[in-house]
Amino acid sequence: MRHVPNVATGCRARIPRVIPEWVSTRNRSNWLRAAAAVVAVSVASAASGADPASSTPKLPTAPVVRKPLPAGTAEKLKSGDPERIAAALDDVRLAGKGAARLTGEITGLLDRGLTASLAEAALAALAEVEAPVSTPSIVSYLSHRDAKVRTAAAKALARTKGTAAVVALRRALSDSEPGVRGAAASGLGALRAREAVGDLAVALDHRVVEAAEPIGQLCNADECNDFLGRLGRLPFDLMESGLEPILFRPNAEVSEDTKANVIGRVRELKTNEAHKFLQEIQKRWPAGASPRLKTLVDQAVTATNRASGS
Repeated sequence: MRHVPNVATGCRARIPRVIPEWVSTRNRSNWLRAAAAVVAVSVASAASGADPASSTPKLPTAPVVRKPLPAGTAEKLKSGDPERIAAALDDVRLAGKGAARLTGEITGLLDRGLTASLAEAALAALAEVEAPVSTPSIVSYLSHRDAKVRTAAAKALARTKGTAAVVALRRALSDSEPGVRGAAASGLGALRAREAVGDLAVALDHRVVEAAEPIGQLCNADECNDFLGRLGRLPFDLMESGLEPILFRPNAEVSEDTKANVIGRVRELKTNEAHKFLQEIQKRWPAGASPRLKTLVDQAVTATNRASGS
């Protein structure tokens, strides 16, 4: 298989001059405020020397607006012309599952080899089609030399699903590029891959931030407690996204005792970060949920407020 690497170029973040078409008229002011907030935080982060990637909020993700598959798309895919193939792949992406009949044509292109930019487009298209039959062809692109292509492959596997996708994403947790590792961790969470919790824990120890949330979503009692053992050893902002889902999962999945342990361990940190986290949990605590846990949360908020000097 021949792969031609693509040259990646960087860009500077700024408030867009043109509001995307997917933003409704009613929501445009909110979108602009969100965009302005992103830039404001980016400027503040740069001034303080902080890592913008870890502190900058994300703009709303544009939903894919589905469109009917245009006539002649299959012929474009077979044309051998890179521009026509790219246009056809974009049509497939917008059609989503409505383009399932072209899955074989796209996987055939991948199997024969594409330039990096076309491979990325093909993987994005297959992600929207969500056809499990495309998984083997996608898996091979986790070994591509271009990190952007490997990332696209990891994201696509989270949509095509299946045992082979889980196995491949577990391997991708050790990729050399942070973006690929992060996409693999998020994908395993999306696939509800319970068997991957141990791998995700190892990835978290290697600072794969995206591994925390799926651990919290999937861990059993022992795994959740193992995760909690990292509190104080790993930065709290690395752990936070995994603590929250543990507390809000049904009791059939996570016992009250395990949740009480989470609250207690966070309380023991006695930091401003812990206090703010507990405050957010307090605000979101469901009405009618466990009175015992509600009391523990309230007490922890008060205790960390005093200890942190907030």
